[in-house]
Amino acid sequence: MNRRGFLQLIGATGAAALTASCSRINSVAGTAPGSSNLIRFPEKTEMIFLTDRPPQLETPIHYFRQDLTPNEAFFVRWHLEGIPTSVDLRTFRLNVSGHVRQPLQLSMDELRSKFDPISIIAVNQCSGNSRSFFEPRVPGGQWKHGAVGNAKWTGVSMKSILDRAQVKAGAVDVSFNGLDVPPLPSIADFVKALSIDHARDGEVMIAYAMNDQPLPMVNGFPLRLVVPGWYGTYWVKAVSDITVLPQPFSNFWTDKAYRIPAGPNGTESPKDLAKDTIPINRFNVRSIFVRPEPDEIWHAGIPNEIEGVAFDSGYGIRRVEVSTDGGNTWTDARLDPEIGKYSFRRWRAFWTPENRGQYRLMARATNAVGDTQSKEQWNRSGFMWNVIQQVDVKVG
Repeated sequence: MNRRGFLQLIGATGAAALTASCSRINSVAGTAPGSSNLIRFPEKTEMIFLTDRPPQLETPIHYFRQDLTPNEAFFVRWHLEGIPTSVDLRTFRLNVSGHVRQPLQLSMDELRSKFDPISIIAVNQCSGNSRSFFEPRVPGGQWKHGAVGNAKWTGVSMKSILDRAQVKAGAVDVSFNGLDVPPLPSIADFVKALSIDHARDGEVMIAYAMNDQPLPMVNGFPLRLVVPGWYGTYWVKAVSDITVLPQPFSNFWTDKAYRIPAGPNGTESPKDLAKDTIPINRFNVRSIFVRPEPDEIWHAGIPNEIEGVAFDSGYGIRRVEVSTDGGNTWTDARLDPEIGKYSFRRWRAFWTPENRGQYRLMARATNAVGDTQSKEQWNRSGFMWNVIQQVDVKVG
C-alpha cells in the first residue's frame, strides 16, 4: 500500500488500524482471523504476526534470497503502543539541542538540500532475533530468524548535523528520541544514545530513504537513525529530537533493558546469571539458511542449491562452511561478491543427496578477524543468538 493508501486507511478506521486488537487488524487488513499467522499491515505485504500493540512483524525467510530486503517485507519492531500513524511534513522538524552552540530545527527539505547525502547498505537486526530457539525458553517476542533485514539507507551523516550545530567541548553522549509516546506516564519513553565519538564516526546517519524510497510508516517514517553493525535497539524510528549531552546518558532502556552479560558472546548460565552486564552493542557473527525452506522436500540424485546469508558487525564475512551430515564433515560454501561490509553476504553450496531419508544441514560463518558461530548459547533476555544454524530436510 502506498502512503496515500495508508493515510486513507488511517482516516477511515482511525489509529485502531495499527493498534487495535488482533481481530480488528485482521478485519481491516483482509486476513481472516485464525487462518494463519500471516498478516498485512498498511504499506506491508503478508508478514509473520507476533503482536499488534506494539506492532511486531517478522519477515518471511524467502525474502532473504534477494540482496536487499524489500521495504514492504522488512521486519517491524516497536516498543511503545503510541506509534505515529501520520506525519505532516510541512510542519515536521528535526530538533537538535543540548550541549551545542547553534540549536537546529531542520525541515525535511533542509535535510535534503543543505546537506550532502550519503548511502550505505547495512543490516538492521532486532536484538531478540531467533529468541524462540533459546533453551530454556525466555520471555519476549518469540522471533524465528526473520527479525532482520538488509537495505540501502540514504540520508545525512550525524557528523554533518552535529558539525552544523557546533558541538561544545566536553560533549559525552548524543541521545535520540522519536515520535512514539508511552501509553502511561509510568512507562519510560523510548530514548537511546550513542557516545559522541560514535555518533560522529561518519557512518551513523539520519536516514530519509530506504532502498531509494521513503521509509514505510511502521519502519520509522519520516526519519530513522541508522547505526551500522549495531543492534536495532539503537536504530530509533521516527526520530524527532537529538540532544547532545555533557554527561553520560541514563534511562530505563539503557540502565535496565537491553543489557547482556559482559562475558564472551553475551553468554551466561541459567543456573548462574552473570552479575556484570553491559548495554548490548555490536552484532556477533551469524548465518541463516534461506533454502531449503521449512517443510521443503528434495529428491535423491537431483542436485540442489543450498542458499543462505551471513553477516557481522562490519569486519566482513570471509568464510561460510556447510555440513550435510549433521556436522560430521564440512565444506566451504561459495560467497557472492561483497556489496558492503555491513551488508548480507550471500552464500551458496551445491548438494546432491544420494539416498532418501532425513538429513540435517548446518552452516557456520567466520568473519575477517576469526570470530565464528557458537555451538551453544543462552542468556536471560534471549539476545544475540548466533548458534550454528541447522535445518532438517526430507529427501524423497
